[in-house]
Amino acid sequence: MSKKAGVEVEVGWPCSGPLLRMAEEAARKLLPAFQTPTGMPYGTVNLLHGVNPGETPVTCTAGIGTFIVEFATLSHLTGDPVFEDVARKALKALWKNRSDIGLVGNHIDVVTAKWVAQDAGIGAGVDSYFEYLVKGAILLQDKELMSMFLEYNKAIKNYTKFDDWYLWVQMYKGTVSMPVFQSLEAYWPGLQSLIGDVDNAMRTFLNYYTVWKQFGGLPEFYNIPQGYTVDKREGYPLRPELIESAMYLYRATRDPILLELGRDAVESIEKISKVDCGFATIKDLRDHRLDNRMESFFLAETVKYLYLLFDPDNFIHNDGSDFDVVITPYGECILNAGGYIFNTEAHPIDPAALHCCRKRKEEQWEVEDLMREFYSLQKNKKFPLKQTSDCGEGECAKDPTGASLGGKKRNSKKSSHSLLSCPSQSFNSKLAVLGQVFLDNT
Repeated sequence: MSKKAGVEVEVGWPCSGPLLRMAEEAARKLLPAFQTPTGMPYGTVNLLHGVNPGETPVTCTAGIGTFIVEFATLSHLTGDPVFEDVARKALKALWKNRSDIGLVGNHIDVVTAKWVAQDAGIGAGVDSYFEYLVKGAILLQDKELMSMFLEYNKAIKNYTKFDDWYLWVQMYKGTVSMPVFQSLEAYWPGLQSLIGDVDNAMRTFLNYYTVWKQFGGLPEFYNIPQGYTVDKREGYPLRPELIESAMYLYRATRDPILLELGRDAVESIEKISKVDCGFATIKDLRDHRLDNRMESFFLAETVKYLYLLFDPDNFIHNDGSDFDVVITPYGECILNAGGYIFNTEAHPIDPAALHCCRKRKEEQWEVEDLMREFYSLQKNKKFPLKQTSDCGEGECAKDPTGASLGGKKRNSKKSSHSLLSCPSQSFNSKLAVLGQVFLDNT
């Protein structure tokens, strides 16, 4: 988006530039988290020293499966496949460890692949894994990712769907564990619209909209049989998910009821949440008490999706009839033709940009192949010694020729520097502090 925003770009953009270099540097600092026996990443990584030796190996499903959009984009723009490779390996590890009835749980041990929280659903702790299978499939035109989602979708319909609501069930047995609707689940109708399942999407959306009209917002938890909020989960931090679904569904159907939801959302937020310095989280939807905080996703997502719902001519909605041709050292490049894929925080990715640097990548690999072959011949002549690597078994990324790139990894060894000093907490306590739903003894 930098050029569209008026930034002066350098020669070679979008395959080079300061923002891309910063993105690559940041992503490389995350790579040590993926060095596990399963390929599923730790939930936290020290950006200076790598994974803390005391780090819990328990990570939520969404934390493992929400990389492919950004990491595949980065691989396509930089020509380095390592980012897409680790993201794909993590996705496939979750797929491999699904239950016999086709469901995944909420938290898993990334070292042993043992499910710690076995509640299966579409909401908190799982949500963006399903989102990224669909968005990754669309962005990369990847049939494997889409087929994985469609298989999950069958199991979700079979075991968690009741009267167009989605409940939480035990991942191995399919028995209901929590008959609640979480506000985070409201992204699902929008995701259904992306695969063309518009009728089911609208029915579920209308269920969620009835909850909105009941309270003027979506409570974090809503008890479906009782038709009311759940104790200590009555708040609404101005989440975007229902509005996100409305935006997607309106693009697909032009149903005016979706604009009514948008109008209701604007009026509710203005009337209830507006304060001198911003828009406050609603602490309790029953009496509309406010909390002294405004979440970052309110501006990044909620307001953006509302704006796009009411702006049909926005460039984001481009149908391909308008586009820019950019001349790069690697040939002509088409940009801004539409079809943008939003990441899970509503930052748009231009899928056309992923094809701008392909020629460069192929040429780079050809040069690397020639250099590798040359040095291999030289080494065999002079130094017939066995090459060693810092990587553990199965951990080294492969380049397109199948040769290991493990020797190029940095910061993979334990550092002698002092580690982060964080208060030690049991796993149960960590989940409680972070406001998570499921404990390891659920």
